[in-house]
Amino acid sequence: MSGESRGVDRGLTSYGDEGFSRFLRRAFLASAGLDDTDLDRPVVGIADTSSDYTTCHREMPQLVEAVKRGVLEAGGLPFVFPTMSLPEILVSPTSMLFRNLMAMETEELVTAQPMDAVVLLGGCDKTVPAQMMAAVSADVPAVQLVTGPMLTSSWRGQRLGACTDCRGMWARHRAGELDESEIVDVRSALATTGGTCMVMGTASTMACLAEAMGLSPAGSATAPAASGDRLRSGTVAGRVAVAAAAGERRPSRIVTRAGITNAAAVLVALGGSTNAVIHLLAVARRAGVDFTLDHFDAIASRVPLLVDCKPSGSGYLEDLHRAGGVPVLMRTMGDLLDLDAPVVEGGTLGDRLADVAPAAKWQTVIRSLETPLGPPRALAVLRGNLAPDGAVIKLSAATPELTRHEGPAVVFESAEDVARRVDDPELPVTADSVLVLRNAGPVGSGMPEAGSFPIPRKLAQAGVRDMVRVSDARMSGTSYGTVVLHVAPEAAVGGPLALVEDGDLIRLDAAAGELTLLVPSEELERRRARWSPPPRPARGWRRLHAEHVLQASEGADFDTLVPARAEVDRTMAGEEAAP
Repeated sequence: MSGESRGVDRGLTSYGDEGFSRFLRRAFLASAGLDDTDLDRPVVGIADTSSDYTTCHREMPQLVEAVKRGVLEAGGLPFVFPTMSLPEILVSPTSMLFRNLMAMETEELVTAQPMDAVVLLGGCDKTVPAQMMAAVSADVPAVQLVTGPMLTSSWRGQRLGACTDCRGMWARHRAGELDESEIVDVRSALATTGGTCMVMGTASTMACLAEAMGLSPAGSATAPAASGDRLRSGTVAGRVAVAAAAGERRPSRIVTRAGITNAAAVLVALGGSTNAVIHLLAVARRAGVDFTLDHFDAIASRVPLLVDCKPSGSGYLEDLHRAGGVPVLMRTMGDLLDLDAPVVEGGTLGDRLADVAPAAKWQTVIRSLETPLGPPRALAVLRGNLAPDGAVIKLSAATPELTRHEGPAVVFESAEDVARRVDDPELPVTADSVLVLRNAGPVGSGMPEAGSFPIPRKLAQAGVRDMVRVSDARMSGTSYGTVVLHVAPEAAVGGPLALVEDGDLIRLDAAAGELTLLVPSEELERRRARWSPPPRPARGWRRLHAEHVLQASEGADFDTLVPARAEVDRTMAGEEAAP
């Protein structure tokens, strides 16, 4: 880091006297038992997202100690600091509402506190993308590390894991197949260890993408939270952080077009979370990489589904880990990847994979290009007059017969409206209906995971297991079904979704990439003239979020957070920002 102070002398507190700032800083560090030998070492910050509310991070204190050990072994000085933590289950209305807040806070803490490198410890769904966004903006050498997935359990002989099986069991309960005592019993068998969901939900997907992008050390994405492999990955991350500081391996050198496109290809091969599309767009935007839904769709069209993991398959993360994890998957993908992409350990992806053995014949989790689990476009982009700026569907978890469908709309105005009316016996709905949820986008309500809302009870009890659903919301990466998500522009800003009325015909043609509202344009213009936007929140973060959040097709980041950190710093110094 030529031209700037290092270690504890970085980013001095402003007293108008730099000498006094250094003197005072070292005086207070002496109270922590540190001497000049300690303080001459490179400082590695360790962002700790432990929280009693984030049960996924239960094992993180041990992981923090493992990272500290690696930093010390490599000659660095570890400093652990807390950041906000985003629990997926214990936050209202949705953790996505606070992803950008966590990214802002993490960025500012990384740049405001003295550190030559940082290890970002995340796990639960929005923590990792928030940290990746912060890393790109702060541009301090950074290593992303995750807490790791839970281990599976079982109930009455059936292997179970959160949270695809949570949804499957709850659907059976709604359909009357499991009684109250049985659903209570199964509840204790779904999440039995520390760690994130052990299917290919958002947490597992983002862990794999961080490794694929080069921000996480090789092999670190899939090790279970409770395993020795997870602790060893922490020690490696600590060592890598010290080396990254010495080599000035900043995120701006790693999060390149090659890294982003590799991550997108891995996302499709995994049949990963649709949420990861939004997060990948946000990371790319902050990195200044021109990467859009069209770029993603072009990649998806040539990458087959290779990983047998729920909800697109039948396995779990511990199975993927035993099969070799992300390194073996990327070795299998071969020419579908850019092997010249840089990685945080130094060198290139090609260097990282050079000694990785091909997928073993004994395992069936990682399939070959010749015998994939599914065709290309496990995740697909849709466009049309109902989604001019795009929408996303996970075809690998959809009902094939429904991916080409035309039916009348049944419109819900909000997630709360769904909860009030979806089980009403008088609801005018059939299995051919297209269920529409609106005002659930980034501006409308922070974009909750409400897109895979339940099948109306009367249909579920009649045996209906899936219906076409369309919304400007998200769905959990652990979910499944023929669910069209992230419709942009969203209803709350006047997107066409706001104009849909009960009974309007909607056509989905996923193979053609089309989502069409079969209403004459003249009628839509008449409806638009009557439309008025919903009220914005009155104050605080939610008002700020509604005023500055971008659409899902742009990553749902803040418009104020897109410029590179260097431009922000120049502006603060009174210099003219780059055009």
